[in-house]
Amino acid sequence: MITTTGAFLNALGILLGAILGLALRKPVSLRTQVFFRSAIGAFTVFLGLRLIFEHVGGGFFLLMKQLSIGLGAVILGFWLGKLFGFQKSSNRIGRIAANTIAAAQKNSRPKIADGFNACVILFCAAPLGIIGAIADGLVNYFYLLALKAFMDMLAMASFVRLFRWPSALSAIPVFVFFSLISELCRIYALPFLDAHGLTHSVCVAGGMISCIVTVVIFEVRKVELANYLPALAVAPLLTFLFR
Repeated sequence: MITTTGAFLNALGILLGAILGLALRKPVSLRTQVFFRSAIGAFTVFLGLRLIFEHVGGGFFLLMKQLSIGLGAVILGFWLGKLFGFQKSSNRIGRIAANTIAAAQKNSRPKIADGFNACVILFCAAPLGIIGAIADGLVNYFYLLALKAFMDMLAMASFVRLFRWPSALSAIPVFVFFSLISELCRIYALPFLDAHGLTHSVCVAGGMISCIVTVVIFEVRKVELANYLPALAVAPLLTFLFR
């Protein structure tokens, strides 16, 4: 089973975004940005729901049980993430990239390494990418990373105008990072989860978190996305306990 499809598409999206950014004479208009954001939000919900309903089944009561366990895992996972400071760590990492971009906007000749580092941080730290890499490794569901590839393509089209073409090299560590997550899930996590019938629970929790990402995309409110990531580990535990 190939588990690096999503990582490859994500890296390809970054490279295409760099080409697009260098080719365009003017930045993408605000109207176009709003259109793409709406489309990305809609596809995020669709792909999240698809991931959920591809991995629940049986009668009505079994379906409700699976969804309830997934929801409970998301809630409990959020509080565990909050307890261990997942979002705080993510914010610290994000501020490094944000400060680098802000400094580059003030400097007419930003450092090449700064652009590379900022892009690597932003593209690798995205919760949707981590969920997508795990889903790709467990069930070959690469669609979330394909969607992220499109998001990163649009972002890179702007970054490359600021940091120039070397920033596109960030596609390499992005590919390595998400490929590593997918392969580790396939080699080590999948055999154990499959043996105990727990793989589907991880996918249900991942789909629910993906739907929460939409709230951030549409800027409805601020959401501590990184705090939800422990739900991916809590979901199989709850499924095992309540079977």
